[in-house]
Formats: sequence, structure tokens, C-alpha cells
Amino acid sequence: MLTTLQTAYTDTRAADLAWTLGKEALPALAVLDLELGGTRLQMRLLGASHQVLLEEGGVGCSETVACMPGSSTPLPLGVSRRVGGWEYEFAAHVETLAPGVFAERAQELLGLVADHPQALAGTFPGSPYAFTAMLARRDGGRVRWRTWHAYPQEGQLVVTRTSVGFALRDRSRRRPCE
Repeated sequence: MLTTLQTAYTDTRAADLAWTLGKEALPALAVLDLELGGTRLQMRLLGASHQVLLEEGGVGCSETVACMPGSSTPLPLGVSRRVGGWEYEFAAHVETLAPGVFAERAQELLGLVADHPQALAGTFPGSPYAFTAMLARRDGGRVRWRTWHAYPQEGQLVVTRTSVGFALRDRSRRRPCE
């Protein structure tokens, strides 16, 4: 699903993005609810940021990548954690592209997610290449999602990949992601 977000473009620098687990649901500009093989996933666009809420068997987890007031921690290159029965892996990198290459890459990504049933993307008024996009899928026992945060004024694209698996067979022992 591709939508135009009715808000000002506020997250204006890739370097301002921070990552956290366990944050409560934040106000969203667009939301897509998915059911992926017994796992409920909610993708949320928060301006040029994202939040993913995951729930299976009554146990939830959230990932937030956003410009968070008071946070000076930069976006990590990678995180691998086991929380309760959840195995969580996150990776991020920043691509810096020349203007023409940036525009081509932006068009390619928006084309990928525009009509995909497990994707959510939002563009911002004023620039066709200012966007945040998310794409999720189930892969065996893991739920995976990718995100793209575009900063055309810097020629930067922040790309994230997340994978969450459920390690314990006894799901009653799982705790929420923290």
C-alpha cells in the first residue's frame, strides 16, 4: 500500500535516527495490519520513521526506528538479542547516492512496495523521493521485514533488515521484547 502522508517532512537527517525495542505504540500516520502464519504484525509509519508491533500467542514485541527526543544513541549497524523465547536480529546501513542514482533507487523501491499486499509506504508532500517504506514476510519459523527511509536532500537511504524467530516450543515461557 502506497499513500501520501499528510504531514510535514520532519525527520530530515539520516543521522538522527535511533533504534529501540519495547516502546509502546506511537501515534502513526499510516498503519497496515498483517497476519503472517499465526503472527500478527502491525507496520506503522511515524513520519519518516517506522514502528513494527509483533504479537504471537499473546506475547508482543515492538521495534521503533525514529528520531526520538532525548536519544543521542545512533542507529546501530547490528543487534542480535534473545529475549525470553524470541530471537531478534536487526541490521542497518546508510547508502549515500548521487542525485540521479538516488532518484532511480527511490523509484525502484516505491515500485516494489506500491501494490504489494505485505508492504506499506508513505511519501511526503513536496518531494516524490522523500518516503518511508516497509515490506514484511514469513519465512518458515521467522518473520522478517525490511525498511527504507529516504532522505533526498542528503542523497541518503537508510536500509534496515529485521528477523524475529520464536526459539522456545513452550510459548508460555516467553516474555515481551524489552
